[in-house]
Order: sequence, then C-alpha cells, then structure tokens
Amino acid sequence: MDTLYIVAPAYNEAENIRQFLADWYPVIERHGENGSRLLIVNDGSRDDTGKILEEAADQLPLLVLINQENAGHGPTLMRAYQYALSQGADYVFQTDTDGQTSPLEFESFWRKRHEYDAIFGRRVHRQDGLGRIFAERILCLLLKIYFQVSLPDANAPYRLMRADFLKESLALLPPRYRLPNVMLTVLAVKNKKCYRFIPIHFGARRRGNSSIGFQKLVGSGLRSLREFGALKKLFKKL
Repeated sequence: MDTLYIVAPAYNEAENIRQFLADWYPVIERHGENGSRLLIVNDGSRDDTGKILEEAADQLPLLVLINQENAGHGPTLMRAYQYALSQGADYVFQTDTDGQTSPLEFESFWRKRHEYDAIFGRRVHRQDGLGRIFAERILCLLLKIYFQVSLPDANAPYRLMRADFLKESLALLPPRYRLPNVMLTVLAVKNKKCYRFIPIHFGARRRGNSSIGFQKLVGSGLRSLREFGALKKLFKKL
C-alpha cells in the first residue's frame, strides 16, 4: 500500500476549516493504511483556526497538526512537504483549506499515480475573480520567458507528487522559498519528468476573505521576478 500525505496550509480559516475537515478527512480515511495522514500546518492564525484544529486533532486520529509562527503560504508549504517526506510518504497531495477545491476530483488523480511523477490540476472553471485569472496568465507568460516552459496552470493548489520527484525538486529551492508550487511545476516540465495536467473546477472561497489581496499579489509577483532570475542561473548549472 502506498503511503499518502494530504497536506494543506491554513491561515485565518476559522470560517472554513470545519468544512474542510468534513470534506477531506474521509479521503484520508479511505487511504489511511500504512501511515497515511492528513497534515495541516496552521501558519500563525490570529483567529480560532488553531483552536478548532487542536480540538479536531483530539478526535481524528489520522489528522496531524503543526502550529507555527506566521511565515507565509510558500514557506508553510515547504515545511508541510518536508514533514511529509520525513514521515515516509510515497505520495504527497497538496490543496488549500479555503474550500475552493473539491475532494470529489481526488480519485481521478490517485488512480493515475503510478503513471506520473507529478499530476497537476488545471483550473478550467475558475470562480476566484478576474484579477487572479489575469495574474496567473501573466505568471505563465513570465515563466515561459524566464524558463522556456509552456504551462497551462503554474500554481494550482491541487497536485499529487511522487516523493522522489518532490524531494529532488525541493533540494533545488531556497528553504523558505515563497512560490514552491510554481517552481515544482516548472521543474517537472523543464526536467522532462513524466507529468500530466488534469482539468479541475476551482470555486470561490466558501467564506471569509483571502489573506492575499490583488495588490499584495502584484507586489509578490514583482519580488518574484528577482527570484526567477536567480533560479534561472542556478538551473543553468544543473
């Protein structure tokens, strides 16, 4: 049996986290043999997210909770990935806790796990706003310019990855890199790994507001340009 870790960051998701558990905990129960777990990293939430998760962890034996000081989405993902690898995961699946993704689409990924190093969601039905759709298109354009890769979706929080691919790729990134999912997608394509994009639905946030507004998203993108340049030089040496 393959060991699966479903990993998700959480920041100020008190309005959504109970429903997330209701949606995704049954998935890990179906695949809960051989040490599989649902891992949530609480990224210094200032609302009741941590309290809700601590209470849930007492009741749900396959739920693993890590509490940390606020580090941001990217570094939190990096920690989640490294933890899952350290626990012997064979496959790591990542999603977010805001209710925009559906567990109903997971099995189509899981059934194909032995065929690919990485399977990425492609958000073809998006309800997260024109600003974010535009930002994603600009991101994909920049990645094509910097890394000569054509991506239909670079940053979807719906991805299943083999442990060996994930370990190899994370070793190329700075420890607290802010856009690990983007670079994992780039590395799969650029290094000619066996990968696939599968269409998924991507809804609006179930409740609450995103911690990353459009202005913050643009600012993060501008900072990422410098990082893309540094990584481009690094990848050329490989």
